[in-house]
Amino acid sequence: MDDILAPIQEAFEGQIDFHGQRITEFLSTALLILSGGVLAFLAGYIFQDIYLSLWVGLAGTLVTGLVVVPPWPVYNKNPESWLVPLPGGMRGAGVVVDGVKVA
Repeated sequence: MDDILAPIQEAFEGQIDFHGQRITEFLSTALLILSGGVLAFLAGYIFQDIYLSLWVGLAGTLVTGLVVVPPWPVYNKNPESWLVPLPGGMRGAGVVVDGVKVA
């Protein structure tokens, strides 16, 4: 059963790396400015329709959410290598601060 649920769990955990976070921040800002600001304003101005402007802005926001919110594999191409925990909990951590072993 774990073999079946493991890929589903990984898909919903939403793990992205730091570079992926930078990409999503840039994409969300650029897409919201482009769709919500520029395209919605131009559509409303050209057709003189505030409702069209609002719908274009809403559609742009939904597209931005679809691009940014799911943890697409492109956002996890540079994962960080974390330290492996030692057995024994905190006693075996061996953290050294200024030459003195802590914990």
